[in-house]
Amino acid sequence: MLAGQLALIVAALFTGAAIYINFAEQPARLGLDDRSLLQQWKPAYARGFKMQASLALAGGLLGLIAAYEARDWRWALGAIVLLCNWPFTLLAIMPTNRRLEAIKLQDASSESRALIVKWGALHAVRRVLGGLATLAFLWASMS
Repeated sequence: MLAGQLALIVAALFTGAAIYINFAEQPARLGLDDRSLLQQWKPAYARGFKMQASLALAGGLLGLIAAYEARDWRWALGAIVLLCNWPFTLLAIMPTNRRLEAIKLQDASSESRALIVKWGALHAVRRVLGGLATLAFLWASMS
């Protein structure tokens, strides 16, 4: 079942990217001064958003196709969990993103740093959702 295999691969890619962001990129950028921190976060966020949003959507759709083809609810479970990244991002992360995007570089301060720290904690939820979706897809693929 090609759709299921692709869903698993895409979910694993999503999860790997989220892990990289939380364990490598975020700690490294927090070592910068406030202005450099904000300056690095803005383009990294813009690029990462496009990549992770696309992976969540593609993996979710592939998981739903696999669920339909296999008539197996576990594929649907993984798809729904992966797709939950969209509403979580829009409802929980986006307000912080908008506040950060509105701060001019010259106005970077401890407040912008605190928002980026908060952003990192919120982003960790994406890592968990991706991991759970990957596990559900792996479980479904074992039958």
